[in-house]
Amino acid sequence: MIALDPHFIAQTTPTGEAIARAVEAGWSLGPVAHCVLLRRGLNQVYELRFKSGLHTVARLCADRPRGEPNIAYETALLTHLQAQGIPVAAALPTAGGAFHVPLALPEGPRPLLLFAFLPGEPPGESLADLEATGESLARLHRAAESYDGPPSLYALDLPMLLDTSLHRMLTAPTMEAALGQEFAALADDLRARFAAWPALSRVHCHGDCHGSNNFMAHGAEKSEDKRVAAFFDFDDAGPGLLAYELGVYLWAILPRSADTPATPAVLERWHRYLAGYTSVRAVSGADLAAIGHCLALRHFWIMGEYAGRIPVWGTQAMPTHWLRKQPALMRAWMDLPPADPLAAQEPAKAATAPASSTAAATA
Repeated sequence: MIALDPHFIAQTTPTGEAIARAVEAGWSLGPVAHCVLLRRGLNQVYELRFKSGLHTVARLCADRPRGEPNIAYETALLTHLQAQGIPVAAALPTAGGAFHVPLALPEGPRPLLLFAFLPGEPPGESLADLEATGESLARLHRAAESYDGPPSLYALDLPMLLDTSLHRMLTAPTMEAALGQEFAALADDLRARFAAWPALSRVHCHGDCHGSNNFMAHGAEKSEDKRVAAFFDFDDAGPGLLAYELGVYLWAILPRSADTPATPAVLERWHRYLAGYTSVRAVSGADLAAIGHCLALRHFWIMGEYAGRIPVWGTQAMPTHWLRKQPALMRAWMDLPPADPLAAQEPAKAATAPASSTAAATA
């Protein structure tokens, strides 16, 4: 038998039983009846059901290339949003009053967090649900304006999203030298375009609002049949550009080919999402015009994340033949005409009066 140096272990995957025992030891919530791995992505996520009937989700934080988990900011922001009536998957305190326990694993300690389980389903392609998602995100941003808790370790702007992502991409084993120069030139162009903008709006971003990190539910008010969005997975939250936050959803639904235009159905989904948002918070013309650039910014970030995860996911997570297709796609996004200000701003006229509460209870 050959013993491996634990410093060369990229990431272990504990079983559901191991996580159940850790949760029982760290949280005073009673015995766990069921625990199973839900997904292994940027982190490892587990579903737990306690014998008491409590339903939760655990997140075992991975060693991400950005640095240590943003736990103090994330959990404090969730606590603040919940207190403001925003439906979110709140973090559950440990027996000692903290929001995480460190697990000793071969690669080193990794934080384990526990969150309330949110029932429901993602908005999918439902236009009504997409409009409700945009509206709920705007209410989240508005509620977060009064946040005064621990500062974020990370900001969702060019230094993190573009510069550090590009550095990781250029050192990836699947990156060709000439292709790396093409990405570097594209990044230079993107920086120049952002430098030419007037000051862009900033919010406390969810950071990953692509339509699958929120579930739809009915409002808490008995007289309110309107659906609202309840948000979870704030691991990438932080202060940052509003244009980036809004662009994440558009990035998720656009075709992945520079030669394939968006279909009318995709454009309608985007317009309804944006209309929902602007029914609560107005979006400036500059922020709208910057969304196309933020599509490329988002793509740089996701490629940087993939490059940083190669030791865990392997080189086929971002193969060279796929990388060669991305500059043309990103250039096409950067050259998109600005979003139609009328389509975005006309619904906001109704927001001059105080909006009614759409607070929803979380599970």
